[in-house]
Amino acid sequence: MPRGLNLGCRAGGAGPRLDRVEQTPGAAGPPLTPRTAVVWSVLRAELDRRPSAELTVLDVGGGTGGFAVPLAQAGHQVTVVDASPDALAALSRRAAEAGVADRVRAVQGDGDALAGLVEPDSVDLVLCHAVLEVVDEPASVVTALATALRPGGAASVLVAGRSAAVLGRAMNGHLDVAATLATDPTGTARPRDTLRRRFDAESAAALLTAAGLTVEEIHGVRVLADLLPAAVADGQQGALVELERALAARSPWRDLAVQLHLFARRPA
Repeated sequence: MPRGLNLGCRAGGAGPRLDRVEQTPGAAGPPLTPRTAVVWSVLRAELDRRPSAELTVLDVGGGTGGFAVPLAQAGHQVTVVDASPDALAALSRRAAEAGVADRVRAVQGDGDALAGLVEPDSVDLVLCHAVLEVVDEPASVVTALATALRPGGAASVLVAGRSAAVLGRAMNGHLDVAATLATDPTGTARPRDTLRRRFDAESAAALLTAAGLTVEEIHGVRVLADLLPAAVADGQQGALVELERALAARSPWRDLAVQLHLFARRPA
C-alpha cells in the first residue's frame, strides 16, 4: 500500500490546507516552503482520493526529482522526462539515496517530443511544471499530456504568470519592459526574455480545456514570496506558507502570483 506523503490536511478555506507547515512530503522529502506548499497540498488531496492505489506518475521536466522522489517514497511509480542528462543523473542519485531507485525511471527528452515517449492511456497523474512557457508548441504538449492520461487521470500544470512579471519589472524601474509584457500577445519581452510565453488564469485554462481536460482548480503560487525581503521570508516561513495558502485561490491575489497552478482531469 502506498505510504502517505505526511501532509496533514483539514477542511475549510479556498483549497486544501496543511495542518503543520513544517511537515515534509516524505521521510526524506524537501521541507515545505512558500514555493511548494500550495502544489503539494493539491497533490496530497488527489492522492488521498485513492489511498490504496499505486499510481503511475509522469513528471515532465521533473529535473532532479523534487516532486518525483517524494512521490516514489509514497509508494508510486514515477517516470521523469527531462532534456538535461545532468539533471537526470542527479535524479538517479537522489532516488538511490532515498531508497526508491526501483520506483523512479529517468527518460531523456524534451516536452515537445512527449507524444513519442509515453504510451497513450498509461498514466494516472501527470506533473508538468515550468514547461509550457519554454516549449515550441504548448498546445501539442498539453495534448500529449491529456493523451497519456488514463480516463479519470489528473494533471498538475504549473506555468509562469504574466501579471507578476509586469509588476516585478515595473517595481524595479523597467517600465518599458513592463509595458511590453503587458501588451505582448504571449506575455514576453523579446529578444532578451528567457521565457517564450507567460499566462493568465484564463489563457492557461483555455489551453488545457482545448486538449479535452477539465480544469478543477486554479491556485497562485508565490503570491508574496518573491516580493518580501529575505529576512522576512526566511524569518517567518511558517506564517508565510499559511498566508500563501490563504491567498492562493482568491482574486486578485491569485492572479498576481509568479506562477499559476492548474489542476485538471481527463474525463472518465
